[in-house]
Amino acid sequence: MDVVNGLMESVNPGTLMAWIRAGFLLLIGLLVASVASRLSRRLTRERFSIHSQTLIRRLVFYGILVLFVASAMRELGFSLAVLMGAAGVLTVAIGFASQTTASNLISGLFLIGERSFEIGDIIKVGSTTGEVLSIDALSVKIRTFDNLFVRIPNETLIKSEVTTLSRFPIRRLDLQLGVAYKEDIERVREVLMEVAEDHLLCLDDPAPLFIFTGFGDSALEIQFSVWAKRENFLALRNGITAEIKKAFDQAGIEIPFPHVSLYTGEITRPFPIQLVNPAPPAEAADADDTKPTDPQEPANGKD
Repeated sequence: MDVVNGLMESVNPGTLMAWIRAGFLLLIGLLVASVASRLSRRLTRERFSIHSQTLIRRLVFYGILVLFVASAMRELGFSLAVLMGAAGVLTVAIGFASQTTASNLISGLFLIGERSFEIGDIIKVGSTTGEVLSIDALSVKIRTFDNLFVRIPNETLIKSEVTTLSRFPIRRLDLQLGVAYKEDIERVREVLMEVAEDHLLCLDDPAPLFIFTGFGDSALEIQFSVWAKRENFLALRNGITAEIKKAFDQAGIEIPFPHVSLYTGEITRPFPIQLVNPAPPAEAADADDTKPTDPQEPANGKD
């Protein structure tokens, strides 16, 4: 009891009240920041994109929280000027100690300002393709199509080529095809256009594109391009190839495969090749033994 009474007597009532006021300010700050963050999200839901909504919500939350933290530390007797100076020195020290983190932080600011992609977009970075889950200060989180979580540093995104697959409402599918040299190009074009016209996911505007790209080693090479809405791109790519194969079979159009043929240099048919199975050595020896001899030839080979 004497120890407890001694501690209670040593505690300054003013200091205790300052700590209580500081804790109360922190609690109120958390509540106000949370409410303001949710309110800002509701107000910006119809005017801004998901990425902008998230950025505004974070700025509102941390901005209000920093103000209440500064007020709480002022109640405890800390000078804001000293705190700002210490924070600046600490920031410089951390920047020199962790250059990679500082680089990622600065790269994140460039990504947010440039807005090359937003949350919910489908992007491709190197061999990684997936949906953007978040754009944070140090990295970007992506969920791939096979449901894997990938974290890519912001510095890597700034230095790499990033392809945004969902930026525009429509996409073009380029199909590389080959038909035999004997086929009529105009007939092939008509069949492909009929397939695109009958396919429900192919857009009429822009119209399908038929390009004869050249003479290949064993086929006439063709590029056939069709357009589809962004959300129907995968379904179109999986379905139209089978329909083209079926249409070519019905029209009697040959899809060749690499092979080697011998020609005489003129427009003629290839040389016919026939494989002959030679007689075994034993049968050839028996045939020599049974060969009739010349009656004029002496038996011992002498005159």
